[in-house]
Amino acid sequence: MIRTGIGFDIHRFARGRPLVLGGVRIESDRGLAGHSDADVICHAAADALLGAMADGDIGSHFPDTDPAWKNADSLGLLRRVAARVRALGGSIGNVDCMVLAEVPRLAPHIPAMRSNMARAMGIAPGRVSVKATTLEGLGALGRRAGIAAQAVATVEVRARSGAAGKRRKTPALA
Repeated sequence: MIRTGIGFDIHRFARGRPLVLGGVRIESDRGLAGHSDADVICHAAADALLGAMADGDIGSHFPDTDPAWKNADSLGLLRRVAARVRALGGSIGNVDCMVLAEVPRLAPHIPAMRSNMARAMGIAPGRVSVKATTLEGLGALGRRAGIAAQAVATVEVRARSGAAGKRRKTPALA
């Protein structure tokens, strides 16, 4: 069965933090505020994968109330989510991400983002898409208050043995 999930994340800019997107540290005078490294692209991709598996969201697996995830590397979180997808019988087909940001210019960084994310998910870079667009100055993102990302993921899920709809137990991500 092919399943589809959708993910979304948004963080405001914050001074004194590095800007990390798709696992790439980008030169900037400000980064994104968040409990982890606030990588909106990896967060949206992780939520899309979890959505495809009907397995909660990134906040339920890596809550911002847990100090274990303070300043966490979001590529590491994405790696854990991909491992969970596999443990639940899924095989990642592709992940398509759209970044909404006025600044910085992301085009030069997209190949590295795709490569980083593919490696974290254990799939070929050709199965990861990262695109960027501006908001033409409209809204909070258009006024350069932060960055958002949306993602769609497809996952093929093997038929499970046993009673229909039952999930096998897997260890928690944490």
